[in-house]
Amino acid sequence: MSTIKDNELLRQFETTTDNGLLTIEYAVQERKIFLTKLCAVENEAQENVDDFIKNVLEIAQEKKYKVVPTNTKIVSFFRKNKSYKDLLPPGIKI
Repeated sequence: MSTIKDNELLRQFETTTDNGLLTIEYAVQERKIFLTKLCAVENEAQENVDDFIKNVLEIAQEKKYKVVPTNTKIVSFFRKNKSYKDLLPPGIKI
């Protein structure tokens, strides 16, 4: 997987894989980052999508953001990967 680009104009994180472009759209409010939309090619490997989400969460952690996942695929990623629960703001249960 290539590097992740934070496209601030389109408010999305982007990376390219062999199959195409992977993006996660976001909105930032008061030290929280809302992950609103995940776009992946239909035949994209789930492993690539999970790696992309992990890298985006690392970026959020470096910027000291709390993460609010509003996309169902990202919510299910949080359910499967309990180690990222500390990134959720207080009061959000997944």
